[in-house]
Amino acid sequence: MRRWTIDPNTRNWMASPEFTAAVRDLSDGHLVAVPTETVYGLAADATSNDACAAIFTAKGRPRFNPLISHVESLAAAEKHGRFDERARALAEAFWPGALTLVVPKRKDSPVCDLATAGLDTIALRVPSAAIMRDLAQGCGRPLAAPSANRSGRISATTAEAAAEDLGASLALVIDGGATPVGVESTIVALVDDKARLLRPGGIAREDIEAVLGAPLYAPGGENTTAPQAPGMLTSHYAPSAPLRLNAADVRPGEALLAFGAPLPEGAEQAAAVENLSPHGDMVEAATRLFSALRRLDNVGASGIAAMPIPETGLGEAINDRLRRAAAPRD
Repeated sequence: MRRWTIDPNTRNWMASPEFTAAVRDLSDGHLVAVPTETVYGLAADATSNDACAAIFTAKGRPRFNPLISHVESLAAAEKHGRFDERARALAEAFWPGALTLVVPKRKDSPVCDLATAGLDTIALRVPSAAIMRDLAQGCGRPLAAPSANRSGRISATTAEAAAEDLGASLALVIDGGATPVGVESTIVALVDDKARLLRPGGIAREDIEAVLGAPLYAPGGENTTAPQAPGMLTSHYAPSAPLRLNAADVRPGEALLAFGAPLPEGAEQAAAVENLSPHGDMVEAATRLFSALRRLDNVGASGIAAMPIPETGLGEAINDRLRRAAAPRD
């Protein structure tokens, strides 16, 4: 595995030999860990069944869980999906950014069936991370890029975390530092007359509803065996230690995932404490969520007690991740 360090605030990589090599890696069907504004992505050619199969193999990911295809622009996205007025309005408002749109797939799109899990829809995103857009444009094809971690494990928000989980499967890890958003993209489906929130994420429900001028509905039905979008499996983003939600106390042997103050009874005896935001800032909490869970999971605690977090703004996405992390698993 090679490593390439970039400054994500510049685009001085375009003429570099490292960028050329990264494009070649992706074009040849290899896997590359790429920083986005949300989390690190495990990028591969979305038009190649073999490359997407390599993603599933590396992650241990169920093949029924669709992948998001990342492109460089709305114009590029419209070559693969059919955008109605609602989809175009959301794309113009939030792209580049942490919003994924699930729309009907165009029949002439070369995105492979493994990337869409055989569905007649496609999940598309234009990330604000310039490196991912430039790689997609350089390859001339969409890049499938789920989070760069083993399936069901905590998402990677640093290059070190991506390499720790997937290093043996990677041709290259691009180190752009810690990701600024820290939770995955919000996913909205626009395939019928109701706009549906499939996954809360880096853009709050309220902001999306303001653009639509209409409410976001729930998915057409909870489906844990054939989800419509990434992140919809019931048990997901899970640490090895059991996670206890809405904890009012810390039990012997537990670590504490805190939010704000005051800390709950027993916090002084916790195996470790990670406060997502001592001042109760939801954006800071979202940015720190996965790295804090990962650190707590590494202390050998008997479990992790998570304090209650409000459901407002990005709290909806944070609580969605925590509920999935705490769900029963095999």
